[in-house]
Amino acid sequence: MTLLVPFDGSALSRTALERASEFADYRDESVVALTIIPDDEEFARERGWIDEDGTYDQAAVCEEFERTVQEVAPNATYRCEHPETSDSMTATVIDDITRTIRHVADDVDASIVFIGSENAGRVSTPVTSVGSPVSEDPRYDVHIVRHSD
Repeated sequence: MTLLVPFDGSALSRTALERASEFADYRDESVVALTIIPDDEEFARERGWIDEDGTYDQAAVCEEFERTVQEVAPNATYRCEHPETSDSMTATVIDDITRTIRHVADDVDASIVFIGSENAGRVSTPVTSVGSPVSEDPRYDVHIVRHSD
């Protein structure tokens, strides 16, 4: 089985990766850190992935996150995915990211998904969090990280 950690570079996703790595040692499981890079420059800017005047180089963002993941959890496997956009008129970038997390969780046979989200715990179903939709899938447990160390 595998522990899956969606990783967006935030302090909470870093803490989630640290905790998943510690838990993996305890359970003798592997860790997969997953970054999802949408084709949405505004989304990247809002999260501080690029400077206000910078160019959105998706490959460079993936490479930077991979370096960070290896610093935090050297034994983790890193995946960088680009979500398929939905044909639905009401689907958001968050919907596309959530769908991708679920797909990868299934692909790696995740036993637990460790989610660190800047909105986890603020409201029960925050609009900008993948925590609630990802946690609805009964195929895996979910560990939500609400506080960074």
